[in-house]
Amino acid sequence: MSNSEVKKSPTDTANAQAAHQQLLAVMRRQRLQDFFFHKLTLTFALSVLLMLGGIIVSLFIGAWPAFHEFGPGFITRVEWDPTNDQYGAMIAIVGTLSTSIIALLIAFPVSFGIALFLTEICPARLRRPLGTAVELLAGVPSIIYGMWGLFVFAPLFAEYGQPFLKGTLGQIPGLGVFFSGPTMGIGILTAGLILSVMIIPFISSVMRDVFEVVPAVLKESAYGLGCTRWEVVRKVVLPYTKTGVVGGVMLGLGRALGETMAVTFVIGNSHRLSWSLFAAGNSIASTLANEIAEASSKLHVSSLFALGLILFVITFIVLSAAKVMLMGMARKEGSK
Repeated sequence: MSNSEVKKSPTDTANAQAAHQQLLAVMRRQRLQDFFFHKLTLTFALSVLLMLGGIIVSLFIGAWPAFHEFGPGFITRVEWDPTNDQYGAMIAIVGTLSTSIIALLIAFPVSFGIALFLTEICPARLRRPLGTAVELLAGVPSIIYGMWGLFVFAPLFAEYGQPFLKGTLGQIPGLGVFFSGPTMGIGILTAGLILSVMIIPFISSVMRDVFEVVPAVLKESAYGLGCTRWEVVRKVVLPYTKTGVVGGVMLGLGRALGETMAVTFVIGNSHRLSWSLFAAGNSIASTLANEIAEASSKLHVSSLFALGLILFVITFIVLSAAKVMLMGMARKEGSK
């Protein structure tokens, strides 16, 4: 082959250079797009931390006068007297924890059963309408639950539910103290029941979604080995989805801890402690909702900020405990 045949024409050389320049321009544009995309997403992520830090700092600044006045004993003080400017957080803390624990004890098994039924047992023609109904319940505003609880559930509970509990569980030594007192329909137990109805859709929706991601081949293999449906759920579905299950429970508990309007309607809004679950009480959220607009003294406002800070700390401890539990479960799996 002659040199004239191998040598490129000026037109081919120009086309190759143009293509090379175009490729370099595309690469520069892509690098620029990646740079801006990285910085934009980083800004979004950092904004969450900044907002969280701002909330913590503002709560701490607002709560400092109360802690400076009453010291760490503010957490264990029972007195809440705006007239004499004496405040303590124990009543609100006990009410918050009591109603949330009651709600979770009721909502967890019910939500678990709903999720299992929808994913493992429910006929195909009913699965979609029932799943949609559960999701619609999650979208009902909390004030609707509160109104329903006050005007519909509380009277029925006072007439039928509380007398039944008082006549049965209330007669058991040691346990009866929790089911004693007048049956008014409102109180700690009523608030816990309303909260359980509110968080059931959240927990069951999350559980249903995580149960549906279990590979069908795992369940079919278990059935092929002769496992019953409950054994498949216990030995295949739950180990595969435990992280999602714990996440759903924490989501429901988080809403129960911070729920305001529904609890305010049915808890009774009374600043006193009682062993009876029938008695009226208060929670941190209901105290804030009832008094934040009418707080006049600086110490009163600061005490409300302190309650908000305590609620934040409680939520943080709960979420941290869930994370530690998941890490422990992962370590046990690794050791096996």
